[in-house]
Amino acid sequence: MRDKNYRKARLILEDGNEFIGWSFGFEKGVSGEIVFNTAMTGYPESLTDPSYRGQIIVLTYPSIGNYGVPSKMEEEGLYRFFESDRIHATGLIISDYSEKFNHWNASQSLGSWLKEEGVPGLFGIDTRRLTKIIREKGTMLAKIVFDQEISFYDPSTVNLVDEVSVKERIVYGKGKNRILLVDCGVKSNIIRYLLRYDTTVIRVPWDYDYNAEDFDGLFISNGPGDPTMCQPAISHLRQSIEDERPVFGICLGHQLLSLASGAETYKLKFGHRSHNQPVLEVGTNKAWLTSQNHGYAVKTETLQGDWLPYFVNLNDNSNEGIRHRTKPIFSTQFHPEASSGPTDTAFLFTHFVNAIETWKK
Repeated sequence: MRDKNYRKARLILEDGNEFIGWSFGFEKGVSGEIVFNTAMTGYPESLTDPSYRGQIIVLTYPSIGNYGVPSKMEEEGLYRFFESDRIHATGLIISDYSEKFNHWNASQSLGSWLKEEGVPGLFGIDTRRLTKIIREKGTMLAKIVFDQEISFYDPSTVNLVDEVSVKERIVYGKGKNRILLVDCGVKSNIIRYLLRYDTTVIRVPWDYDYNAEDFDGLFISNGPGDPTMCQPAISHLRQSIEDERPVFGICLGHQLLSLASGAETYKLKFGHRSHNQPVLEVGTNKAWLTSQNHGYAVKTETLQGDWLPYFVNLNDNSNEGIRHRTKPIFSTQFHPEASSGPTDTAFLFTHFVNAIETWKK
């Protein structure tokens, strides 16, 4: 038996499909792009990942909320157990909600956190059927409706990166290697990984012209939306990759690097949002398990000149990274910092820092 009564609400898809669920979050109507995530854990990290800006997340794991929501402990100016300082997802859809939670670090329930952040959540939805619809028809718009009807909202019509990026410089650490981080919606765990080395991380807005700055390595972060809407970032990056300075891009950063190199991107049918996605390192027999969250990908066949594919997805053969034949410049579509998720490819951060050390000699 549940401890309280829940209010009914509707989830309406763009194609006309409709689901009835029970509200356990903030009670307001919202609309956005509906996507599914197949990870078994990590809902606090996913909800606070800026890459989910404008999206209603469907979690396929059947029971959510059992370990609550962690405390907002700060470390290096970042929330230790979250990927940003707030929820970026538009809404949350789950099958069954665990009212009672138990974890050593839990400070509140998932439902109370959603209410605190002003984000609606529905449970009692047949997420298996819903996921099959998205897989067959592709990512589409959806809306959560309570009493008052609302219109569908398409987040792809706005520059989501501009909404989630910082507005001014922030500096972390006091190490010898200066890393210029272009924030397109960076996950906090990326910054935490970079700070494990002897680094100073200089975080700047997505459209910041950094080419006259003093730094040793350039990092382009993940972020939401269509990469082609980030033309200032692409232009600055195109100028930067002309020299020998190391560059590392992740997720949207990978797509921006690819566009700057002359390649093309395209929208995936329903995206990759999960843990344990296998990728192959091109030219080797090495396969790695990765964490992923993206709706766009790079067309491998459009890579030009000295640009080569670095990794490939073993499920659908989509591109998972590029590298330059001679320069210390590379990127990955997946998340080596993976929070939550497998960290098999975290060695790429070491490769990046080692490249910086070599470049400085």
